[in-house]
Amino acid sequence: MAKEARVHSFGDDVMSHYDGIALAQLIKDKKISAREVVECSIKRLQQVNPQLNATMTHNFEAALEAAESQTGEGFFAGLPMAYKDLTLIKGTPTYYGSEAFGNATPSKKSDAIVKQIEAQGFIHIATTTTPEFGFTPSAEFPHRASTSNPWNPAHTCGGSSGGAAALVAAGVLPIAHTADGGGSTRIPAACCGLVGLKATRGRLKLSSIFERQIHSVALDGIVSRSVRDTARFYSEAEQYYYNKSLKKIGLVEQPLKKSLRIGFATSGAQGNHSDEPTLAAVDRTVKLLESLGHQVKPVDLPITDKMMDEFIYLWQLNGYLISKFGKQMFPKYYEPEKLTKLVKGLAVKFKENRLKTPSFLYNLKRSKSVFLKFLEREQIDILLTPTLTHLTPKLGHLGMDKEHDVVFPRMAKWACITPYANASGCPAISLPLEHDDEYDLPIGMMFGARHGEERLLLELALQLEEAKPFRQIYS
Repeated sequence: MAKEARVHSFGDDVMSHYDGIALAQLIKDKKISAREVVECSIKRLQQVNPQLNATMTHNFEAALEAAESQTGEGFFAGLPMAYKDLTLIKGTPTYYGSEAFGNATPSKKSDAIVKQIEAQGFIHIATTTTPEFGFTPSAEFPHRASTSNPWNPAHTCGGSSGGAAALVAAGVLPIAHTADGGGSTRIPAACCGLVGLKATRGRLKLSSIFERQIHSVALDGIVSRSVRDTARFYSEAEQYYYNKSLKKIGLVEQPLKKSLRIGFATSGAQGNHSDEPTLAAVDRTVKLLESLGHQVKPVDLPITDKMMDEFIYLWQLNGYLISKFGKQMFPKYYEPEKLTKLVKGLAVKFKENRLKTPSFLYNLKRSKSVFLKFLEREQIDILLTPTLTHLTPKLGHLGMDKEHDVVFPRMAKWACITPYANASGCPAISLPLEHDDEYDLPIGMMFGARHGEERLLLELALQLEEAKPFRQIYS
């Protein structure tokens, strides 16, 4: 069959097969030390990264020093963390996945989201790969090796938080930082067999690059291998910062105990239908939900062809702003002439569509009310869809060396459902409930809910994980 050997670092070392909560408890109980865990994580990274190409920078020496002096503050005190290469971290250069930042110098400050993560006790060991400015759902590059999927290295790990997902799936880290502007947490989670929650807009602090969005679609997050790690992360994040306009998540430790009304759909906008393996995966998930007592019915997604076009216009606008005004937005070492053909193509396309800017921004901002009315009309609590409409493609399919008119139709066919939660600001979580055995690739199922309903999503996720434990790469 068309698959390559899996790449992972799981074994009988001090990290063994533990998730983040288990490792944190071992450190608290002094059964292992923070330094042992960080050393093990570095060793694991060095073992798999030559094949995965998942990192941009390393912070090994400083991480070991930090682990040695770890005070035990924060629930995840002593655990290693890697940050996506769109985020400013004091003492580390940020490249934004682009050759245009090839001469980047270390940042003089850390972004707000980094401080929120550090408050939980995490220790920075590396930054992870992302395509240029996170513009595509695959960590592929024209100037360096692309990031591979640990399950089947011939295929993409997804994106744009591709390096983060590859490292967590391969066992280097239990949790890694991500960011999601159109599915960039959920897509790599689906590709790599992980839990990926895009929170409600405003739930977490932001990377500085997201603080100047024209329409707030992008926000930071994490991927993990267990629902309880994701639930604990968000509970601890609330201890540092809580947005009073949202319902508190709190600590979710128990699976859902009540019946929900769940609507499901299998296709996205613009005639992008799911392939047979994905359709079969949704069917099995529906049966699983029904076996747990939920009421499940088919619905038509409220994602119109026009809405998908408008989200693409937003991408084009961002490409234009970076190309035209990047020298005002970024430090002096920024070299716009080195931008990829794809980003330059986005800028050209925006100029062709610039007269549509007021209307598409207005319509995107209406997405929240449209989604809430959809849930009310259909009388459902949760929306189930596949995270992606077809199996994870091979590397090269979404390469940033290709022209805009080649890559964006491919993106729109594969990742045509995830952007809706970004436009509406609603929470959505991808869970690794399914797997394609022929290609040895995970298939993610995505669940969306109303604003502020992360707790409900996490309770449902715990219930599903308990009923159908997630497949592990080492099994």
